[in-house]
Amino acid sequence: MPQWLQRQLMKAFQTKNRRQILLLNDCWFLYQDKQGGRN
Repeated sequence: MPQWLQRQLMKAFQTKNRRQILLLNDCWFLYQDKQGGRN
């Protein structure tokens, strides 16, 4: 998982921003698909 995404997720969890958590989760799965499922 990229460092920028980890930071954003940590911040979203700390602020309990459910909308941002869901958005970042979708970004993560999109990123994985683009990378061909690596990682």
